[in-house]
Amino acid sequence: MNILISPDSFKDCLTAAEVASYVEQGIQRVMPEANVNKIPLADGGEGFVQTMLAAIGGELVSIEVFDPLMRKTKANYGILKDGAAVIEMAEASGIEKLKAEERNALITTTYGTGQMIKDVIEKGCKKIIIGIGGSATNDGGTGMALALGYKFQDKNGKQLNEGGGDLHRLAKIDNSNVHPKIKGTEIVVACDVDNPLCGERGASAIYGPQKGATPEMVDTLDKNLAHLAEVIKADLGKEVLSIEGGGAAGGLGAGLVAFTGAKLEKGFDIVKKETNLEEAVKQADIVFVGEGKMDYQTKNGKVPWGVAQIAQKYDKPVIGFAGYLGDSYQELYNEGFSAIFSLSNGPISLEESIENAPKLLADFGELAIRAAKLL
Repeated sequence: MNILISPDSFKDCLTAAEVASYVEQGIQRVMPEANVNKIPLADGGEGFVQTMLAAIGGELVSIEVFDPLMRKTKANYGILKDGAAVIEMAEASGIEKLKAEERNALITTTYGTGQMIKDVIEKGCKKIIIGIGGSATNDGGTGMALALGYKFQDKNGKQLNEGGGDLHRLAKIDNSNVHPKIKGTEIVVACDVDNPLCGERGASAIYGPQKGATPEMVDTLDKNLAHLAEVIKADLGKEVLSIEGGGAAGGLGAGLVAFTGAKLEKGFDIVKKETNLEEAVKQADIVFVGEGKMDYQTKNGKVPWGVAQIAQKYDKPVIGFAGYLGDSYQELYNEGFSAIFSLSNGPISLEESIENAPKLLADFGELAIRAAKLL
């Protein structure tokens, strides 16, 4: 039997590669002769670099950058065997870099993400793939651009403060000293949302509160990003208000388009292509997909849903699994899923679930393949 295991990571618990490995262990208890193919996945958020390195090969690079509050931190990115680089913006500018009480969307910055981009292009990489999930920022990518040589000035020519809270003072964007290698670099952004930069579905309204923004701050930040878009159009000749995904990562999606000429793509589509996932699904007799929480939102383009769509195309059975099954997860049965399992085997706390995740995943793998053998 050919078995494909292609999960997403279990946030704050296990990487996608670890999840796949533990499920494989359970399968091998019952069917050691099975041909198991593991393709751990990510859609631009946590684990994106690891996924790409596992699929293509390459090296992990560690550098010192500034975190969202301009403190020194370590950040990792990957250089693939084909010469492209893979970056997770959260390595430098992610919300996990901050304590809960430190979150302040008015002052957090993407400067560290810009430092990673600069380091990559100075190493000679001509293509960069950037995952922009998990940000702590709402600065429209201005911090990132500042690290690449852009200047954001008020009416007196003075540089603005870091963060989205000062953008109302922006009068001019000076691009006269932008890093010369940016123009010759292809930048692809792995973006798993379609939110615009501003408005009721914009960066500030939808994601600002989880980054420490009060309702008053959300209003301020939204107006500031709208003003940034006006200045970008006037000084750089680019329209970013209508870009699908422009609101991702606090407007970094729009900022990467405006300041680096990047193009936005669905993270899953990038990973699908780079990992040759469709061919692996075609060769499989059964496909396993999983994530930390599975519910009706899974069908909004998340990794397990994406794999299930490919499997449905080739009439392959799909077994879904999650640490927790949420609201209306049954809707996924109309989306190509054959069966869906919760990993918990009784009343269990979140802490216990995380602690026992390796055993729960292996036990699930054994149970699921025993059931599959009956078919």
